[in-house]
Amino acid sequence: MTAKFSITQVLFLLFITILGVTMSVIYHQPLVIGFLPGFLFLFFLSLKNNFSVRESLKICLLGVQKTRIVIIILFLVSFLLPSWYLSGTIEQMVNIALDFIHPHHFFILSFMISMIFSMLLGTTVGTLSAIGVPLLGTAVVLHLPIPVAAGALVSGAFVGDRTSPFSSAHQLLSHTVEVPVKRQGKAMFLTTITAILFCLCFYGVIDAHFISKASLTNSQLDWSELSPAKFIPPIILIVLVLFRMSIIYAFLSSILSAVVISFVNGTSGAELAGALWHGIDGLGGGFIHMYQLLLFLALAGAYNGLLEELNVIQPYLDKWLESSQSLLVDTLKTLLTTLIITLIAANQTLPIILTGRSFLPHWSHYYGKEELARVMGDSTMLFPGVVPWSVLAIMCSTIVGIPMFEYLPYALFLWVLPIITILVSFYRGVRNSKRNRMATA
Repeated sequence: MTAKFSITQVLFLLFITILGVTMSVIYHQPLVIGFLPGFLFLFFLSLKNNFSVRESLKICLLGVQKTRIVIIILFLVSFLLPSWYLSGTIEQMVNIALDFIHPHHFFILSFMISMIFSMLLGTTVGTLSAIGVPLLGTAVVLHLPIPVAAGALVSGAFVGDRTSPFSSAHQLLSHTVEVPVKRQGKAMFLTTITAILFCLCFYGVIDAHFISKASLTNSQLDWSELSPAKFIPPIILIVLVLFRMSIIYAFLSSILSAVVISFVNGTSGAELAGALWHGIDGLGGGFIHMYQLLLFLALAGAYNGLLEELNVIQPYLDKWLESSQSLLVDTLKTLLTTLIITLIAANQTLPIILTGRSFLPHWSHYYGKEELARVMGDSTMLFPGVVPWSVLAIMCSTIVGIPMFEYLPYALFLWVLPIITILVSFYRGVRNSKRNRMATA
């Protein structure tokens, strides 16, 4: 495939995009401002490639349409927390969590509960929305560090997002690398179990450290005082997601039910409107805190549309893969490539498709499709959770109400899996080399 753009143009696009968003993060400016220079340069490249302004704008619009679901979800998330708070749902769920979860094992239980929910729901966003709010509220009451709790919840949520057969990302990877879901699950099994065991040990150690610092008073919950109506918003959310209904309808139905309960409980229209607009002090939410992210997601969608249509990266990926050295070297190449794509694409879908389709012929010939599924499952599926301007990282950070850099050190599952998969590739490469030497001896 002939490259349409010089390597200088591609590197400059990468540089200006990453520099812009990095500076916006460092100086606490809206991401949409930091992302704008990279978008404008990419738009300029489209004009140089004989696209008219009208054609380029049409491509941008199609890219925005591809991200519309994410934009709508984040728009609804801004209303979820305030509506649940005013309906009394959050307070009641926190009280129940306090009664069930022993403070001595809070972090490890948070990870396990989040992992189980994510395997059932197959979505990070749905998992964090359904159980993240009450568990984080419980951590506040117990005087436990919120970033650690958020890290445990995000770790557990990504287990299912990456591994569950119900996950759309898992299905997309399976389709992209042409490996059946069942075989893909087997290919990921070793690294998955290893990472989960690391997480259990990690959160167990943190639990032991914070035993003396936690407020260990167990609440004596009077179950007769619980209101069944206050369970309706989270039940609606969980049930609709479990039955594979659109998560947009799930969020909307949950919010509307919480609004009705709020009115029944005596909340005034002005109070409700103020909470939905400004959010809740100490809890977050509110449209006023979300609109800049929505603008960024729209711009990122337009950027991705141009990136795909112009075929900026693909020719250089093909060139890089012409020679094969070893399983370890190609694993490192794949990890580096998919990280770079994630840095400039800011989503989860494009890195899976671009990396998978570009690397598939090479990996199929030398190592097998299952090995590529394992490496991408341990990297491509997770990198969008560690890039601060990635759509998925923004959604996770928004739902838990904690900046990504604060909880990331404790979201062990996200960054230990790439390390594990590198070690597995090294071991298998050495083992295969020994077999080949014995066979030729």
